[in-house]
Order: sequence, then structure tokens, then C-alpha cells
Amino acid sequence: MRTRRGLCYPRGDVCVQDILVKRTDFAGDNMARRKRQRFLPEMACKSDLFDTLPDDLVISILCKLSSSARCPSDFINVFITCKRLNSLALHSPVLSKASSKVFSFKAKNWSESAHKFLKACADAGNVEACYTLGMIRFYCLQNRGSGASLMAKAAINSHASALYSLAVIQFNGSGGSKNDKDLRAGVALCARAAFLGHIDALRELGHCLQDGYGVRQNIAEGRRFLVQANARELAAVLSSAAGSNLSTHSWLTWSPHPIPHPNHRQLTVPGCPLLSDFGCNVPAPEAHPASRFLVEWFADRGGSRGPGLRLCSHVGCGRPETRKHEFRRCSVCGAVNYCSRACQALDWKLRHKGECAPVERWLEEDGDGGEGNRAGNGNDNVIVQS
Repeated sequence: MRTRRGLCYPRGDVCVQDILVKRTDFAGDNMARRKRQRFLPEMACKSDLFDTLPDDLVISILCKLSSSARCPSDFINVFITCKRLNSLALHSPVLSKASSKVFSFKAKNWSESAHKFLKACADAGNVEACYTLGMIRFYCLQNRGSGASLMAKAAINSHASALYSLAVIQFNGSGGSKNDKDLRAGVALCARAAFLGHIDALRELGHCLQDGYGVRQNIAEGRRFLVQANARELAAVLSSAAGSNLSTHSWLTWSPHPIPHPNHRQLTVPGCPLLSDFGCNVPAPEAHPASRFLVEWFADRGGSRGPGLRLCSHVGCGRPETRKHEFRRCSVCGAVNYCSRACQALDWKLRHKGECAPVERWLEEDGDGGEGNRAGNGNDNVIVQS
């Protein structure tokens, strides 16, 4: 853009030099003096236009970058570019808008600096950071109080995954004893997460209504929630496929051959399990970065958090037991255990349906040291397959 006196902003290929110009009247007397600008292209290398950009403009650009980043490196690379970007990228508006993909840390790369970065994002009000750090502290670092409070902070801001995770904690009494279970609170949290569209919460709520678990039994209403969960799952997969230009023709016919999942580590699955009831063979949904972190964290440590403690058998969950016999076991084989009915329903048609075989030995397992999760004593630590 040009004005009467030249360019509004200095160009990168020129350098401005002031020259004193004298003006005279018709009689030859000096009237006034003013400065005229002259552009010297040979001195262009000495100018840096980035320093002329205002901070609020750079922060606005960084906010867009953090909210649209697809992996941690897309945003972390900003910190090593220059000192100015390093300082501006740590502003609260930038950290508060970071997407969940920014927090997709690998468990093997976990460090104190990653912990501090997540903490800074959580302090800035980022609900995804609150949920991710809360899950890591609660299950991996065994800091129950801090982890639960961070998840509660995200839940207060209507984060559906945080609400569902708190519901699972209430159902199992995680971090406490068996007497710390609060089924009604778990159902209430599930209902809130289901209202926000969380698919696993819809499934959990449907099974609770069908079984009368923590709520008055209503089989018809429970079935309606399960069908709604399937419909939402299909809609989510179709919308993601439309955005990535994938063909969906093969999804409408059930096939026993596995479909490789592009976003999950070495996992090959026969499509989305519950939708197979409706003749659909869609890819399995992508797990949340916090769940993937839990899976990798405990896989690097031999698959167990402590002696006698087990992991949820659903491959995309990663939640561990916080005490012995916390999770419910399969009523047929007793070889698998799940943190929730939603994980059990997913894993049943994902893989366990073809592996489950009646075994009587598990009924006598840990008979003298468990919490009483035998099939014949009427407790809720046994899941009946359907």
C-alpha cells in the first residue's frame, strides 16, 4: 500500500536513508527544510521485519497453530525457533487453545519437562490438558487426589471424557476400598457425559439401565441408549471418512477379515465391533491420547502396575486396577477383566467372542485373599456375556 510519501511499511529488499533537502522560494531564500527518504537495496540484509510485528498478532497466529496441531512436534517446534516465539508461545491464550493432539506424548518420552508443559496448559485453563494430566497422575503416577481434582476441573467445564472417567472411578471405587463405590454418582456422571455425546458413556448408561445397576431397571430405555450409541458411532466414523476422502462402500458388508487401524500401535481389528450387529464393518474409533498413553506406559512395564493388579482387557482402554480384584471378570472364562460394561461390550465383539471358553478353575482362584468376586455369591464383580 502506498501513500503520498511512499510505502507505509519498509520493504525487505530495501533500506531507508534520510537525506536533508533544502527548499527555496522564488527569491532564492531558504523557506524550510525537510527529510526525504531514499531506498538502498544493497543494505537489505540488515533489516528484520519479524521484529516489527506486534505481539498480539503473533499470539493470534500461535493460537491458531496450537488449536490445529496434529502432533506435539507441530507446536513444540515453535519453542526452538527463536527466543521471541519461545516466550510468546507460553502465553495463556496460546496454551489454553491447544488441541488434544498436542498432548499425544509417547510414554517412553515422558519427562519432567513434558509434565511441566502439561501443568502449564492446565493452569491456563485447557480442559484437554486437565483431563490428560489427571489420567496420568491418577493411574500412572499414583497421585490420586491431584489426578481426580484435575479431571473434576475438566468435568466442570463439560469435558465428556473426564465425566466418563470419573464415572468409572465411582463405579469401581478406584483409589479406595470396595466400600467407596458410589453407583448412583457413577450413573449421574455417565448421564451427563452421555448428554454431551460421549459414546462409551451412552453404552455404559444403557447397560446400567438394562441391568438395574445403580439405577432403577428399565430394559427398553437401556436398549434405546445402546442403539443410540451405535448410531452416533456410525455417524462419527462416516463424518471422519468424508473429511479424509475414504471409500465407505466396503463398510456396508460384514467381513471377518481384519481391517488395520491407521492410528493405533500394531493393532489389527475386524472393524468397529458393535456396529457389526447392523451389517457394518467400519474401522474402530481412535482412542483418546490419554488412553494410548496409559496403554504404552504399562506395556513398557510388563503389563501390570503392581503384584496382583490387572489391566482392563479392552485394548484401547489402558486403565489399571488400583487394588486387587477391582475390575469385573468374564463370567464364562474368567480370563479377562474390564473396568466398565462399555469396555466389556466393545471387547466382546472385538476379539473375546472368538476366544472365550468355559473354565471352572478361576472360581477357586484367590479364594482366601480376594474381595469375593466368585460367581455364586451374588456380587457385582462378574460380567455376564451377552
